[in-house]
Amino acid sequence: MSADMSFFHLITGASFVVQLVMLLLLAVSVVSWTMIFRRHAALRDACDAANEFEDRFWSGGDLSSLFREVSAQENTIGMAGIFQAGFNEFARLRGQKGVEPRAVVEGAQRVMRVVLSREMDSLETHLSFLATVGSTSPYVGLFGTVWGIMNAFRGLGNAQQATLAMVAPGIAEALVATAMGLFAAIPAVIAYNRYSNDVERLINRYDNFLEEFSTILQRQAHV
Repeated sequence: MSADMSFFHLITGASFVVQLVMLLLLAVSVVSWTMIFRRHAALRDACDAANEFEDRFWSGGDLSSLFREVSAQENTIGMAGIFQAGFNEFARLRGQKGVEPRAVVEGAQRVMRVVLSREMDSLETHLSFLATVGSTSPYVGLFGTVWGIMNAFRGLGNAQQATLAMVAPGIAEALVATAMGLFAAIPAVIAYNRYSNDVERLINRYDNFLEEFSTILQRQAHV
């Protein structure tokens, strides 16, 4: 009589520890995919917002008008948030008596650096989790595999007649844990590498804008 080697039976027939490993990897995989889709949407929106703001900023319009437009929006983020914070601080310091133009520009730069740091933290949200899943899931799956194979051979040792048919189901059950570990790890690694590159490119764009805007503010401070 042949053993049932269906995928469902391999999972339900596994030992408690192996099932626990599988359940953990399944939960991690679901959370990982959720974060992958959320990061994709967030980075896409951030890139679109940066493109839109750059077009408005370099269109040659008045910065004060652009500042009022940006300030009227809710939840200003990204490049627009850096501009809003920098211009607001620039106008505040410039309106004070006795403040040198250099101090005005440096104050605006400090504020923009703080906002840039917050944007970096926001863009990198969940990336560390994806990195952790990508690096540890194969080992968690391997632990389940080793445990399952150990149980399979232990049961084989108690049998009077050892055959491959007796040990094959146990080994197959154990290998499912490795497969699930790889299923959780591979998308997480791919997403982490892709999104890390996207975040780095966005941060470089923000930083370049900050320097270019600082140059503009420096010229206006001496007017």
